[in-house]
Amino acid sequence: MCGIAALYEPSAPAWLETTMRGMSALARHRGPDGEGFAFFRPQSPAALEATAVASSETPAGVAALPSPPPGCTLALGHRRLSILDLSAAGHQPMPDASGELWLTFNGEIYNYLEIRAELAALGHAFHTGTDTEVILAAYRQWDEACLARFNGMFAFVLVDRRRARVFVARDRFGVKPLYLWPTPGGGLALASEIKQFTAHPAWSARLNGQAAYDFLNWGLTDHGAETLFAGVTQLRGGECLASSLAELPHARPQRWYHLTPTPFAGDLAAAGIRFRDLLDDSVRLRLRADVPVGTCLSGGLDSSAIVCTMRAQLGDDAGARQNTFSAYSDVARFDERRYIEDVVKHTGATPHHLIPDPKRLLTEIDDLVWQQDEPFGSTSIYAQWCVYRQARESGVKVLLDGQGADEALGGYHGFFGPRLAGLLAQGRLTTFARESVALNRDGLLRYGMQARVLANELLPASLADRLRQLTGRTTQAPPFIDLQKLGASPRSPHLGSVNLRDPLRSLCRAQLVSLNLPMLLHWADRDSMSHGVESRLPFLDYRLVEFCLGLPEGHKLSGGWTKRVLREGMNGRLPESVRLRRDKLGFATAEEVWMRTLHRDAFIRLLDESIAASRGILNAATRAKALRILDGDEPFNFYVWRVINFGLWLRRFNVRH
Repeated sequence: MCGIAALYEPSAPAWLETTMRGMSALARHRGPDGEGFAFFRPQSPAALEATAVASSETPAGVAALPSPPPGCTLALGHRRLSILDLSAAGHQPMPDASGELWLTFNGEIYNYLEIRAELAALGHAFHTGTDTEVILAAYRQWDEACLARFNGMFAFVLVDRRRARVFVARDRFGVKPLYLWPTPGGGLALASEIKQFTAHPAWSARLNGQAAYDFLNWGLTDHGAETLFAGVTQLRGGECLASSLAELPHARPQRWYHLTPTPFAGDLAAAGIRFRDLLDDSVRLRLRADVPVGTCLSGGLDSSAIVCTMRAQLGDDAGARQNTFSAYSDVARFDERRYIEDVVKHTGATPHHLIPDPKRLLTEIDDLVWQQDEPFGSTSIYAQWCVYRQARESGVKVLLDGQGADEALGGYHGFFGPRLAGLLAQGRLTTFARESVALNRDGLLRYGMQARVLANELLPASLADRLRQLTGRTTQAPPFIDLQKLGASPRSPHLGSVNLRDPLRSLCRAQLVSLNLPMLLHWADRDSMSHGVESRLPFLDYRLVEFCLGLPEGHKLSGGWTKRVLREGMNGRLPESVRLRRDKLGFATAEEVWMRTLHRDAFIRLLDESIAASRGILNAATRAKALRILDGDEPFNFYVWRVINFGLWLRRFNVRH
């Protein structure tokens, strides 16, 4: 797990080196264990000359020069977080044995040992204990097809200097980030974090109005290639880019991975066994590290399943080796410590916990905004940030976490509505009636709310939007945003996400590839890496995701129960109090209490500052709506935080609009 950067400037400017060093410095938090560079200059129209360059943080014994030769057009930078082979042998950018291939890589290839054994049988020799060296050998053996063999999370830039070619790739679901910015000089910058581009002498932050609308109105980011910074895009999960160096700024990403369900026709018991086997193997692979590995534990199904599976993997030695990290709340309805304590007692793990402090949030909020790169949805991101900080302070460098299970298994209560709409549209009236009664009886979705969500799914988009407006819910053209000043068109990014012929699978797919998971992965990456901690996600092993996506609907959602296959597969492994819980929080904070009572004046001050910073994008209706929410005249939601966070981001990154 690391921070990477690449910069191509065809004019070979004298500032290439200082810019690359600046880009690397801005990612130091991602890799505090070492730094290195590689610079390339044209040797011929079809070949490059490579030079390894050191800094004051390059490990002793690494062969590198203090500065590059003149005439370089391409630079790679790397900040290392040492997880595998902690020696200087793992230094990057790493060349292969021939010196023809150079790689700067962020992430982990969990099945690197299996791939290494296969490559060794084909005649490849290895000199380190790293997965980085395995990527280089795999590319030499299988070229771009090597990606399909990797089970991991990764973003990398590989330079083939024999052919003056560049190969860039991101893992299947986009766990590890990679951003692209075409530079004014006809070049291209690539980086793990957007803030790294601010080191470029020609950088100027400009607002992407349409992306800002999606965030302010719908609470969405990372649902496409665009970011809130105009001109900055991201390579999306499952995409790669291959090009000659000269054509690199004009190259278009290609999709190398297509999410394809693995059909499953067995009953729920058989599905539970298969689910458990796949999760076991996923956790087994993600325990590979030369540093301590712990777990996040919110008390929900997903993180608890990982903690209990890790206990099963470690056996009798688990108690001495397993550390959990949790966020409590001093407001009872947001507190999950009862479930957390049940899991800790069940596994014998060593617990660590904290209570996020709103006073400290108010003093650290600018740092958090800077680390996240883009506006984010709620103060729960701060709770997660604090948990990762505590892990680092406790000496734990890797944490397993539960992202991905809800999206793959229909775990959010928002899946109930599309499920009902699909049953109704398909004419499955008996099943519809049974599910409707169960949801109302258990208080999960009362009949009145069922009518609303059915109308939203079944009515034409224009009528559904009108109904949302009449019932006070989010509409495509809200009065609190000046769309003309923002330069945005009113539209819903949710349209088309549900196919009523297969509602659960289609919505799961949309949540996985655009509507939710990419946003969660962004937040988790920044929260963890800002403290130099690697976050590993067992539920996003592609084999497990493809299996979950191929399950029948009833194995995931039925009778008011979510994630039935997980509950079945974890029977006997999870404490029953957790396995059978039906509410859902997950590192939630008491944001409502903080804003409405405890620190109301401070948040209103931030609200007013943010409205002013928007320069008319947010208008008088913005403040009026926020006060109605804070006064309790409207149901509490994350609207107030989004407005505050948007203004903080505009100021912190000096975004022009």
